[in-house]
Amino acid sequence: MNFLALNILNLGVPLSMICAVIGLAFAFFLIAAVMRAPSGNERMREISAAVQEGARAYLNRQVKTICVIAVIIFILLFIFKDHSTAIGFVIGAFCSLAAGFIGMRVAVLANVRTAQAASIGPLNALRMGFNGGSVTGLLVVGLALLSVAIFYAIAAKLTGSDAAIRSLMGLALGGSLISVFARLGGGIYTKAADVGADLVGKIESGLEEDDPRNPAVIADNVGDNVGDCAGMAADVFETYAVSLVGAILAGLLTLGGNPAAIVYPFVLGGISVLGAICGILFVNVARGKPAAVLMGAVMTNALISAILFWPVTRSLFPAGVTIAGMLRSPAQLYFASLVGLIMTPVIVALTNYYTSSHFRPVKKIAYASETGHATNIIAGLAAGQHATALPVLFIGLAILVTFHFAGLYGIAIAVMSMLSMAGVIISLDSFGPITDNAGGIAVMAHLPKEIRAVTDELDAVGNTMKAVTKGYAIASAGLAALVLFGSYVQELSAHVTASGKVFSYQFSLAEPKVIVGLFIGGLLPFVFTAFSMDAVGKAAGAVVREVRRQLQAKPGILTGQEKPEYGTCVDIVTKAALREMIVPALLPLVAVVVVASIKQLGPVVLGGLLVGTIVTGLFIAIAMTSGGAAWDNAKKFIEEGNLGGKGSFAHAAAVTGDTVGDPYKDTAGPAINPMIKVVNILAILIIPIFF
Repeated sequence: MNFLALNILNLGVPLSMICAVIGLAFAFFLIAAVMRAPSGNERMREISAAVQEGARAYLNRQVKTICVIAVIIFILLFIFKDHSTAIGFVIGAFCSLAAGFIGMRVAVLANVRTAQAASIGPLNALRMGFNGGSVTGLLVVGLALLSVAIFYAIAAKLTGSDAAIRSLMGLALGGSLISVFARLGGGIYTKAADVGADLVGKIESGLEEDDPRNPAVIADNVGDNVGDCAGMAADVFETYAVSLVGAILAGLLTLGGNPAAIVYPFVLGGISVLGAICGILFVNVARGKPAAVLMGAVMTNALISAILFWPVTRSLFPAGVTIAGMLRSPAQLYFASLVGLIMTPVIVALTNYYTSSHFRPVKKIAYASETGHATNIIAGLAAGQHATALPVLFIGLAILVTFHFAGLYGIAIAVMSMLSMAGVIISLDSFGPITDNAGGIAVMAHLPKEIRAVTDELDAVGNTMKAVTKGYAIASAGLAALVLFGSYVQELSAHVTASGKVFSYQFSLAEPKVIVGLFIGGLLPFVFTAFSMDAVGKAAGAVVREVRRQLQAKPGILTGQEKPEYGTCVDIVTKAALREMIVPALLPLVAVVVVASIKQLGPVVLGGLLVGTIVTGLFIAIAMTSGGAAWDNAKKFIEEGNLGGKGSFAHAAAVTGDTVGDPYKDTAGPAINPMIKVVNILAILIIPIFF
């Protein structure tokens, strides 16, 4: 056992790199498999190419916009922090962009092939859509684990382990900042197009979903990819990387740099890459209802990870470890990791209850639609707020249990364990826009209704899966941010005592500065989401006006005699998204720097700001994402033929609710995740600069 422990201790980081490379290799194997599949007829390929062109053009322009801001931050870190942190920032930003870009590219290739596979049968379409999404899932965990491991290994040799771990915060900041831009920009794009297409197409003109006569239909399909694929990939990449870095930093600060505590998070991440591959293989051999098969992949990943975590934990900590003056056994550390694994299916199940059309919350919104638009909105708002209760209670329980097992390090391990499931979870998320686009291609290419029936069923499952993964990302983000706040206090204490001073800061509610910080921090998510919602409203209004203009100027569009100008709507939402994402994305950076730079506020107010942002951000994010998904599925429930079906009064009210919920669930709500992390990471980074 000692020999095994020594080997894992010395080889844990290289082994995690090998597992990450295996994950990336499997992702490229899936890419090849998707590329070999038939891509349908000429009309299908033409539509897919238009979506691909729009998505690529948007991301290219977004990268140019982000790079300007990233270069400025790199220079500031290079001058005021240190060179390795600045280099880490660039690596994190690049990998976050790469994960989103490649995943989006494959998703666009997979959507047309999923539509073609639907002509063979539901199972073929399910596997094609999931395999396309799995590329993004494996890219996220593979790139995150590999980038952190390689950067740590090189920096540790050049600057020492402690300095290397602190430099990793730069990598985390790079991933988080890119994620804010990707989430906001992609979210503004997709929801402006979606809302504009629905308001004029469905309500005013009576067109079906994805009707080729709608001038905004291509922009809508492009938005699914740049928002849900590229945006979500960047989001979970940064959450995974931040959780890994947070766990390593917690090991450094709370366990005195115990080598095993540093290696343990890497090994957990490596094991779960292998578990994710097994989950993906499960989908490709299992038979059954789509939702059951996809959940089977999650359980397969969790089971394999749970089995393999124990021997690794026992080998690395054979005699236990002392945390906060108490000896913690290997079993206690293992139980902390199990809590993280258990939290994943728990959050998935809870989010599924609040957002699936099979359960009461969504049906309640649908029935409220029978009495009008206002009652639909009221029911949807209430559903989102109800959806916060159980997830937050379980998050609180997980914090108490894991802290009991192993203090702050136990919470960090649970977060890392939970995020280690990201490979399969992101595969589920990317499955959603792929099947959504497949349905759109089926309609626009005038494929038989039987094919659209298959894609509609998968789209409904995919819509729930997107909501589930957002709930997962938010819950893990809340836990990760708590670890970062604990690390902020520990790092601040270490910095103050290292400079020969006494650490006298009090983070107590009896201290007025803490209350002021809580107020400022609690305010940030509200202002952030207000800017985000305003951005979608402005851009959607422009799309509505453009669609109306085209339909009035060219009456032949509705009769099929004239072709819509798709490119105009694409251009409108592209410019709007890039313009409107700047202010809210920079808001958290400015807030932290301003509070830190005002001497009368200082580190205590900043600490309160971090907690305030975590608390209100968690509640707002869950309410928005769950409420928005519930609105969407209430509309789909009616479109299935319930309560009068398509074209009924209830359907019109449900479409209104869905258009309100769209920016909730796909723009403002999800973007809170990386915003919380940016605030906490930046606070840790600027400690030696301002304090």
